[in-house]
Amino acid sequence: MRALIACSALLALAACQSLPPTPVTPWPERRAALQALGQYGFSGQFAAATGTDGFSASIQWQQQGAVSDVSLRAPFGVGGARLNYDGNELHLTDSHGNQLGGAAARQEMQRLFGFDPPLGSLRYWLLGVPDPATAANETLDEGQRLASLQQDDWQVDYTEYQQASGHWLPRRLALHRGPVKLKLQVSHWQL
Repeated sequence: MRALIACSALLALAACQSLPPTPVTPWPERRAALQALGQYGFSGQFAAATGTDGFSASIQWQQQGAVSDVSLRAPFGVGGARLNYDGNELHLTDSHGNQLGGAAARQEMQRLFGFDPPLGSLRYWLLGVPDPATAANETLDEGQRLASLQQDDWQVDYTEYQQASGHWLPRRLALHRGPVKLKLQVSHWQL
């Protein structure tokens, strides 16, 4: 009887096959699909350092076509800001409810953050793809995802990905240009 059980167990093990690895989507296809996403959102944590100053905040980002709506909240109710950028015009609402547009909004953003974020390109970089509007140097990982990106004097490094709605999207990324260093950790994607 033991021999019969042992043979049955061996036959059962022999019949088991390991599942084939999930096919990796080639980078050109992944890049095109992610660059074409017109609607997404995420929440997470954001930190910035500008050499002598720095801050951290929670971030919520909503993208609808070319319109980026970004809400930053500093810890302990210290402050925050809401940005709305449509690809051309920037609107900023500060923690006191003051609303600014155009050049005044950019000046206030520069004052608050210590740098002028690349809002037009960020909507793509956050998805783990280059901005299709300008040339970029790309380095891929073994999963055909961006490991790093150099574009418009910015260096973007992708250190961790997560899967959301069938896409591999960044969980952790770091950006820097000169003394400006930004880190983002995404806790939740919405597609």
